[in-house]
Amino acid sequence: MAIANKSRLKMSLFSLTLLPFYQQAYAQQCSINLNYGVIIDPKHIRIVDKGKTQVQINNTKQLFIGGREVALSKEQQQLLNSFSGGIRQQVPEIVSIAIEGVDIGLKAVNEVVAALTGENSASQQKVQAKFDELKWRIRARFNQSANNYYIAPQDLNDFDEMLTGEFEQEIEAMISTSIGSILEAVGQSILVEDNSNEYGGETRITTYDKRLTNISKGLELEVTQRAKALDKKVAVFCQQLTYLDELEAQLHQAIPALKDFNLIETSN
Repeated sequence: MAIANKSRLKMSLFSLTLLPFYQQAYAQQCSINLNYGVIIDPKHIRIVDKGKTQVQINNTKQLFIGGREVALSKEQQQLLNSFSGGIRQQVPEIVSIAIEGVDIGLKAVNEVVAALTGENSASQQKVQAKFDELKWRIRARFNQSANNYYIAPQDLNDFDEMLTGEFEQEIEAMISTSIGSILEAVGQSILVEDNSNEYGGETRITTYDKRLTNISKGLELEVTQRAKALDKKVAVFCQQLTYLDELEAQLHQAIPALKDFNLIETSN
């Protein structure tokens, strides 16, 4: 019976900890593609295709296409300045939204661990340290150093897809490890295999299930509120990127040589 109880509790924990992460899908979606990679540092913006810089903007004033400088009129410089300024503002926002989306799920898992094993318990501190390190590495993927960013070509329709691959698998593994930490920390008092009778163990599991249900209700409210706030942030971001797409179209009209490098593409 103890084995069955342990399996039952593990499934309850698994459902509770995974649910917030996988239900933090964004109601707001951007039907926008970035057709090229973008590298930003304090002095340059580079539009990159297959590792090669195709377009470079220096200090919002100088424009290089295919390595050759393009002479600009005052009007063209003004358009280029507006466009490059928008890129500098919105690319870091992509990073912020991606990390905040992940943080919603990770924080929910961490709070489950803290609630069940105790705030600042060894298990909670271990999980927190792993999550902090993961978020640092996710940020490092986009933000190599202060004010230096890189975004690969991608569809921005689903921000969570930016973290597929190694990070998605690592997050799933970390959640599973967190469940293991909880079971290890509370197992001796809740899942007694040899020293409790069948009914005593069942009573403990039932009590624990109720506790999990209460925690789940509180987390659901918190996750929902944070997800709604993030939706609003995504909506503003989408509007700004749509405006940048329109500005880029004006830039292409003013500088025809740029038409071959359409960075932002909006699909309706």
